[in-house]
Amino acid sequence: MDWSAIALTVRLSTCTTVVLLFMGLPIAHWLAYSSRRWKFLVEAVVALPLVLPPTVLGFYVLLALSPRSPLGQLYVEITGSTLPFTFEGLLVASVLYSLPFAVQPFAAAFAGVDRRLIEASWSLGVSRWATFFRIIVPLARPGLLTGMVLSFAHTMGEFGVVLMVGGNLPGVTRTASISIYDAVQALDHAAAAQTSLFLLIVSFVVLAVTYALQRNLRATWPLPW
Repeated sequence: MDWSAIALTVRLSTCTTVVLLFMGLPIAHWLAYSSRRWKFLVEAVVALPLVLPPTVLGFYVLLALSPRSPLGQLYVEITGSTLPFTFEGLLVASVLYSLPFAVQPFAAAFAGVDRRLIEASWSLGVSRWATFFRIIVPLARPGLLTGMVLSFAHTMGEFGVVLMVGGNLPGVTRTASISIYDAVQALDHAAAAQTSLFLLIVSFVVLAVTYALQRNLRATWPLPW
C-alpha cells in the first residue's frame, strides 16, 4: 500500500475542504439571497465542474497556472516558484473541481433558513454580519457539514484533474487514485486492491459519521424544512 500517496491525498482533501469552507460560504450566501437577474450565470459557472470532463478542466487550469499566464507570472514573481506539478497547484485545481460540491449544499442550507427569523434578528438591531453567524450558520449546520464532507470525499477520488495539473511525482503530487492507476498498469493488482479498499473504508466511515451527526443536529435543533 502506498502510504505516501494516501497521506498526500488526505492532506490535499483536508486543505481543499478548509479553503472551500471559507471560499464557499460567501458565494453560497450570495446565491441563496441575491435577487440579481443574472444570478443564473454565476450558478452555471459554479456548477460547471459537475459536467465538464476532468481532463478538460485540468487542461485549462494548467494553462491558467503556467508561468506564461498572468496568474502564473504573478505567482512566480511573488514566490519564485511555479504552480504546475506542485502541491499548491493541486490545491488550486482541487478547489475549482470540488467547488460545486461545497457551494450547492451551502446555498441550499442557507435558502432553507426561515426568512422570518433573519428579519426578526435585523429588526432587533442585530447586524447582518452577526445575524449570519448567530442565526443563519447554526440553522444551516447540517447542510454546511454535508458540503464539507462531499468536498473532502470528492477530492479523495480525484484523478483526471490532479494528473493534468500535478503529474505523477512521488511524495509531491502522486495521490491515491494515481497510485492505484500505476499499480494496475504495473499489474500489481494486490497493491491496487489494498489502496482501493482503504479508500473505500475511509469514504464509508466519513459518510456514516456525517449522517449520524446530521441526525443528532436535527434532533437537538429541528430545522424549519
